[in-house]
Amino acid sequence: MEDGTQTKTEHEPLILEIKGNSLDDGPGIRTVIFFKGCPLDCVWCHNPEAKRTGEELSFEANECIACDTCVKVCEAGALDRHNPGYVDRAKCTLCFRCVKSCPAEALTRVGRRMSVQEVMELILEDVPFFKTSGGGVTLSGGEPTLRIDYASELLRALKAHGIHTLVETSGLFRLESFDQLVYPFTDLIYFDLKLMNAEEHVRFCGVSNLRIRDNFRELFARSLAGGTPLLPRVPLIPGITATDRNLTAIAGFLRENGADRVALLAYNPLWMEKNAKIGLENPLASREEMNRFMSAEAMEHCRALFAGFQQV
Repeated sequence: MEDGTQTKTEHEPLILEIKGNSLDDGPGIRTVIFFKGCPLDCVWCHNPEAKRTGEELSFEANECIACDTCVKVCEAGALDRHNPGYVDRAKCTLCFRCVKSCPAEALTRVGRRMSVQEVMELILEDVPFFKTSGGGVTLSGGEPTLRIDYASELLRALKAHGIHTLVETSGLFRLESFDQLVYPFTDLIYFDLKLMNAEEHVRFCGVSNLRIRDNFRELFARSLAGGTPLLPRVPLIPGITATDRNLTAIAGFLRENGADRVALLAYNPLWMEKNAKIGLENPLASREEMNRFMSAEAMEHCRALFAGFQQV
């Protein structure tokens, strides 16, 4: 604008969450930026609220105090206790008047636009923790490369402050763009491999894995030659990714490419209730094994299929 006032535009992607003091998303104490939007559509997604690129309305039934304040302010008539999930998503206009009126914060807005400057202001508060722990900032999601220009701008700003950067990715991106905009400003890559079979990848993740496999080969070859280190990770989903056939195939793929380290991500069922909050159906809800944590025995069985690998 001519008066210099900053406005939110499509250049700023939706940020799902900025989580500080994380010990699970890279070395040291880290701040994790969760981007909203993903090119994959994994049926088991542990962050289903990060799949879509647009804003969403979330309803937490356990927090609702049944005051009906939100019902009164909803001009679209989308809120009713007789609705499955309380919100009629077909009627909801995402005006978020209900969110502003809810005294119990049972209704919340999922995703907000933030400029790189706004994100950096929050991150810089955590720099002392990074310095004392060898930590830094992790870009996660969703998929951070989905809005690659913004991710690049953020990574450049982080490197200008000497902050260690890590990108968690599904691997589905144009390598040419990644090379130009992300790779030079990234200190570590976490690369998820889910399914080796192409047809199963389409069935359970919604897209082909051919580009993912090609990108892994190229980026891991670079890491072996002294480029940006890359850690392959495998999410263990009962009956889907955590099968002997799939894990054996992934182990073989990694060996073919010279990898001797892998992170196996144990399944947990905490994502199951998230779908209902944003009005998504869960096709796996009836599976008994999806509603419990992975047992120690099952985890050890998966680990045994990666014998010879350093498991981190």
